[in-house]
Amino acid sequence: MNKFVAGAVLSTMSVAFASEAMATEWNVSVWGKRRAFTEHVEKIAELVSEKTDGEFTMNISYGGLSKNRENLDGISIGAFEMAQFCAGYHRDKNRVITVLELPFLGVENLAQERAVSKAVYNHPAAIEEMAQWDAKLLMTSPMPQYNIVGTGTPRETLEDFKGMRVRATGGIGQAFEAVGGVPTSVTASEAFQAMDSGVVDTVSFAQHAHLSFGTINEADWWTSNLNPGTVNCPVVVNIDAYDSLSDDEREALDSSVEEALDHYVANYDELLKRWDAVLEEKGVKKVTISDEVLAEFRAQAADPIREKWIADMEAQGLPGQELYDLVQTTLAEAKAAN
Repeated sequence: MNKFVAGAVLSTMSVAFASEAMATEWNVSVWGKRRAFTEHVEKIAELVSEKTDGEFTMNISYGGLSKNRENLDGISIGAFEMAQFCAGYHRDKNRVITVLELPFLGVENLAQERAVSKAVYNHPAAIEEMAQWDAKLLMTSPMPQYNIVGTGTPRETLEDFKGMRVRATGGIGQAFEAVGGVPTSVTASEAFQAMDSGVVDTVSFAQHAHLSFGTINEADWWTSNLNPGTVNCPVVVNIDAYDSLSDDEREALDSSVEEALDHYVANYDELLKRWDAVLEEKGVKKVTISDEVLAEFRAQAADPIREKWIADMEAQGLPGQELYDLVQTTLAEAKAAN
């Protein structure tokens, strides 16, 4: 091989190695299987790859990198660069965002849930608390109000809730506890087995999760309007990994958030349109709770839990009242805009 050919080969190899070195690959930890709850994660990976011509890619793992309750810990030690988790899994680690899990906040749809989550995520107290775990809040996973499925006779009164073993986390679990229920926080992946084996009587989920985790297949009935609240499940990125991105990569990621959420909401809306057909197909009765029972539920659960949450946060040096007021102000603005 003459020196000119050798030089050309070396030059080509150098370019190839340089290109490989410049490529950025992130590992993303979620759980379960691909479903409505993860569509924004899938979409943002697609968008980022497109915008960077494949130089910034994401490998999305459904349970292969970490257990769902350990995703925030994994982010904190840099085990992976992006992850999804739910606040109710470790309330002591993400106290600020639990304001979004308070029962009966008045959120009516995914657009409103998206708005209030964004407002809280941008609050300095939330940013500071997440930074303790080397985590940056990237985007929410907006979900509709939870409702319960169960077997046997429907639970339609507060008396029916007494002693009811219900899979419910966060503020929803507290709400059921306030009226005599017995909440348990088994993970979403464990909910079907807990229901099948009789560990719980009922399971509280959003619609997609009843489908994805099979609880709807065990159900005889579903409450259509209990709507005690929802859980808040952010997608976070490791701060060091985020700061290590090039300007173009960071722009590709940041600019894709709203588009990924638009895709998520549109996809979820389609699922909600099909929900009645799903119930009919599976022979699940739709139960409507009376206005009187709902009013009684709110009176016993909403005010006491909210006031206790605010007091607890203030005692820990966090702006509990300010955060709750931010949610209500943002919600009022979102409703007015709609």
